[in-house]
Amino acid sequence: MPVAIRNATHSDLSQAAATLAAAFDSYPWTRWSIPDDDYSARLTQLQAIYLTHALQHGVVVVSDDLAGVAALLPPGVPDPAESLQVEITELMGDRLDAVFGVELPPRLEKSWDLATIGVRPERAGQGLGSRLLEECLRQVAMSPSPRISLETSAERNVSLYRRHGFEVGHETQIADGPLVYTMSIEL
Repeated sequence: MPVAIRNATHSDLSQAAATLAAAFDSYPWTRWSIPDDDYSARLTQLQAIYLTHALQHGVVVVSDDLAGVAALLPPGVPDPAESLQVEITELMGDRLDAVFGVELPPRLEKSWDLATIGVRPERAGQGLGSRLLEECLRQVAMSPSPRISLETSAERNVSLYRRHGFEVGHETQIADGPLVYTMSIEL
């Protein structure tokens, strides 16, 4: 029986952050952007910060068993609070300047940001990512700004997003880092 997809609550965030940390353990962008020193703990904490921000200002969807998570931010979302930005700066350590030095192409005007989507490695390839993405598309389609932009640095993800109607608008090769695909969809 398929696991239900629902909007997350605050009580889901800790386990959801752990799910994303597991999903992104070997992801090219996080491996490049987060220092190796205490990588897993840094990744988990960053995921918790970003999920909390998304829950406050956007949409976080999860599978009932919390094996899959996706977060969307609406157009015009405020930056994280200053105290969180300080924490992010500390967690990024010596990678901060490199990360903030990356120039990616602009996103679609007034688009939602698919900030993250991830599935526990043992559940990958079973359709859970597609189900999460379908729920994100459904919710954004009902909004006043029915479009989504995203970046991914995993070619496997490009295939997933294309199956759901996203198109690659740009590819950016990061110096000494991953190839980043900028994708979007208008619903």
